[in-house]
Amino acid sequence: MSSTVLEVTRAAHEEVERLERLIVKELQNEAGSNKERLYQSHRVRNMIDTITSTTQKLIEIYEDNDNARKDEIAALGGQTATGINVFSAFYDRLKEIREYHRKHPVARVVDASDDYEALLKEEPQIEFSGEEALGRYLDMHELYHQYINSKFGEPIEYSAYLDVFSDTEKIPRKMKMTRQYREYMENLVEYLLYFFQRIEPLQDLDRIFSKVTTEFEENWAAGKMQGWENDNQENGHVPGQHAMIDLDYYSTIEELMEVGPERLKEALAALGLKAGGTVQQRAERLFLTKHTPLEKLDKKHFAKGAQGLEKNGVAAVPQEDGNSKEIALMQTKMKKLCELLEETIARTKDNVVKKQALTYEEIEAEREEEETQEDTESEDEEQQIYNPLKLPMGWDGKPIPYWLYKLHGLGQEFKCEICGNYSYWGRRAFERHFKEWRHQHGMRCLGIPNTKNFNEITSIEEAKELWKKIQQRQGVNKWRPDLEEEYEDKEGNIYNKKTYTDLQRQGLI
Repeated sequence: MSSTVLEVTRAAHEEVERLERLIVKELQNEAGSNKERLYQSHRVRNMIDTITSTTQKLIEIYEDNDNARKDEIAALGGQTATGINVFSAFYDRLKEIREYHRKHPVARVVDASDDYEALLKEEPQIEFSGEEALGRYLDMHELYHQYINSKFGEPIEYSAYLDVFSDTEKIPRKMKMTRQYREYMENLVEYLLYFFQRIEPLQDLDRIFSKVTTEFEENWAAGKMQGWENDNQENGHVPGQHAMIDLDYYSTIEELMEVGPERLKEALAALGLKAGGTVQQRAERLFLTKHTPLEKLDKKHFAKGAQGLEKNGVAAVPQEDGNSKEIALMQTKMKKLCELLEETIARTKDNVVKKQALTYEEIEAEREEEETQEDTESEDEEQQIYNPLKLPMGWDGKPIPYWLYKLHGLGQEFKCEICGNYSYWGRRAFERHFKEWRHQHGMRCLGIPNTKNFNEITSIEEAKELWKKIQQRQGVNKWRPDLEEEYEDKEGNIYNKKTYTDLQRQGLI
């Protein structure tokens, strides 16, 4: 019955709407663990891919390149070759429906919602190695061995490699232009890209990389790419436009020798010719190219591996520039992926350092413990906690025993007006709160120092009255130097400060 184009169109629209509702329902459920979050993201990704493919089919149907949809709509309206006959079209359709149910008498209506609900319970197959631990860590051992066994790499530990693999500025330009480095960079970008797609399937990498490529093209055209600012570096990769010498200005070999040995060497290397020998030999070799094309020169003048330059001396320059641009773009993509995976890389470094101090049995035991812990966490979150007495929660997220609740007197409520009528449950919490920040802040607002004298006082009026009494008591016992400070004259008489200064002012002392 669903063989008609219009029925296929209706079924496709229904499928898209059902999947959209399932995605909303799926994202409303908060994942309890990393494993569940990963499964949820991949389920949503699969549904989005199904919506995309179904929508593409709908576009093809609406474009109607074979006029099948147009013909079917016309047939529903009764249009035939002889004219319009609505009743004949109606009875033809009725006959087709009756014939279908005659052939399938036990056909029943299938609720498609059950099949779609099953999508929310499936566990997608995600390929992770044991080292990756469901996307928590990176597994770059193959890339590490490729790095330490290459000419551009160095023999370092795996933990040190995780620190330096994203830093490509230390590698010389000459090494970057080799096929070995290009293959290594392609493998590195491919692995990071595949890993990111597995742990973040909902991220739009095409949009991210399009932005990265646009910025790269602008910086490359402006010559602002770090490590690729110019091509005239000292590693042998010198474009011909910078190294070539205009031989029209030189009429003899002696004049050409005045250019210098290094400049002659660069010009010969740019043309693919041998750059060794004395200054005169270099000048003679280069002077040959003034009147003789490169393809007609004797092969003995060319350096080994420069056969591609025999036909055209500068043909390798654009090709080299293109290769350097591709390698620079791969490096830019690799650094962007490292930014997106920054937390995972740091977690991998810590895990590698931690495993170096553990035995194999301890590593396996820890891995099993992590897996069981994740399962128990998800199971505990699904179970509802039964707490009819509304007991406080313990360290394990469960209510504490009732005897412990009575022992600490947690049913007694203590209110503190200084803390803003905050309630403290239990004598221990009440006594401890006098040294906590909330009570100290309240005392500071009243302008009263939070000393031991004010312990057990929770009323603002009582605290103010006690502070006044303390100030008065401090006033009686206050040191008064005019009356209590003693002075002695030459005869040994003792006076207080006020009396002594009065007698001294009168000249009696």
